[in-house]
Amino acid sequence: MVLQVSRTHIQIKPDPARVFFRPFESSSKERSQRIVARVTAMSRSEAEQEAAIMLERFEGRHEKLQAFLLSRFEHVREHLITDQPLNRCERLLIGAYFTLEYSLEAAALFNPSIVPHPDQSGLESGCLRFVLSLRATGEGHISSIVFRTGVISRQIGISLDEPSPFVAAADVHPNPSYDKHLFERKLLELGLLSALTQQLMDQLPDHFSFEELTLLSSQALRRDRLGNGDAVRTVESVLSLARANYEISFNTGDDCSERAIFPTSPTERRGIEDARFVAFEDGGKTTYYATYSAYDGQLVFPQLLETKDFTKFKINTLNGPEVENKGMALFPRKLGDCYAMLSRQDGENIYLMYSDQLHFWHEKKILMRPTYPWEFVQVGNCGSPIETDAGWLVLTHGVGPMRRYTVGAILLDLNDPGQLIGRLKQPLLEPTQEEREGYVPNVVYSCGSLIHNGTLIIPYAMSDQSSSFATVPVDQLLNELMSNPVEQYS
Repeated sequence: MVLQVSRTHIQIKPDPARVFFRPFESSSKERSQRIVARVTAMSRSEAEQEAAIMLERFEGRHEKLQAFLLSRFEHVREHLITDQPLNRCERLLIGAYFTLEYSLEAAALFNPSIVPHPDQSGLESGCLRFVLSLRATGEGHISSIVFRTGVISRQIGISLDEPSPFVAAADVHPNPSYDKHLFERKLLELGLLSALTQQLMDQLPDHFSFEELTLLSSQALRRDRLGNGDAVRTVESVLSLARANYEISFNTGDDCSERAIFPTSPTERRGIEDARFVAFEDGGKTTYYATYSAYDGQLVFPQLLETKDFTKFKINTLNGPEVENKGMALFPRKLGDCYAMLSRQDGENIYLMYSDQLHFWHEKKILMRPTYPWEFVQVGNCGSPIETDAGWLVLTHGVGPMRRYTVGAILLDLNDPGQLIGRLKQPLLEPTQEEREGYVPNVVYSCGSLIHNGTLIIPYAMSDQSSSFATVPVDQLLNELMSNPVEQYS
């Protein structure tokens, strides 16, 4: 059977005009002082004229720009050399010198995943509203998560909502409470559980705040009369771990396309990569989770994002001896009393993982190895498993000669997903001549699909630059998978 894979004409391309404001830090305290001094040396009329020009150039590109500039002024107020009061224009102007525009999708908009929108009101019968997440890459190859929304019709017509021209910055909140037991386990896993850190943990309550941890850490360093460098590095590592667990929120009135999840913690400073969203059902309630890779320039840190409404998000580390590498994808429900997740522990094979705790993973088994020529280099998942009557449908990626990425599919037993029922002998989706050129050539890739009205909707990236959609009848795909049974791995 030749599978009827249909491509849409939709192209989601990066838009360098989608910018938001970020702090601009000078190279030293002394330089900051000089910048502030130059502005305050201007006459009031000169400052007001420059502020007016600046606002005319930039205010139409941003919402709430003035509020951000005033907050930036407060950040550098300490560099003023006089107590002479400044008017609003002068404060705005100083704030502008310590602010920059960042084009978060200037280079690429790719590796999409799709889930049903939490709000399905106002739709015609048979239609589905969705949220599409994308990896946006901008200056410095720093990646973040952005969103688009749209509707799939009963006839599988896909329409995307026009994205807002604005990008909203999130309000960042340190995690209001840390679980001491889980925190200790992570310190042990990272090799940070020493006499110093154990002393810190012993002084903390069972649930503690970031402020409590910071205070005790400062006290511990003050007691370290010799200024031991190891102690300083240890405390910095402990605080970095804490910062990797945080919450963010957006204004509920913002359009979903305005919300950008930009790197916040030290572990993310070089990017947030390849979020795999899944609508997780538990007790009749839906929580949207996303596994992603945080990158600090050297190491990859698997993270878990959680939201119920795409307005408030919790970000936490994934922990445990089996949390390694990239490409983790959570099953959409518990299997018995356990959570289940696919992963690629060794950069080559697909593994199945189980845990009784969402944030700690300590059990794995190999599920699938490269078998066919188009996947000899490595295999991995292309998003969370999708439940069907025939079994768990999983889209996979395979890497073949010349680092060519294609999308395949496998079918897992519904009751025992460690049993591989079938797999495609040939790719389901491979780069066409038009799709093979881009930032990373010869790649098609997805981070999550869904089924609607008997059709598999596959959002996919083209050569790590832009994105589109493909569709395939589910029954055709399942029949093809079941016609190619596979031997089980020991």
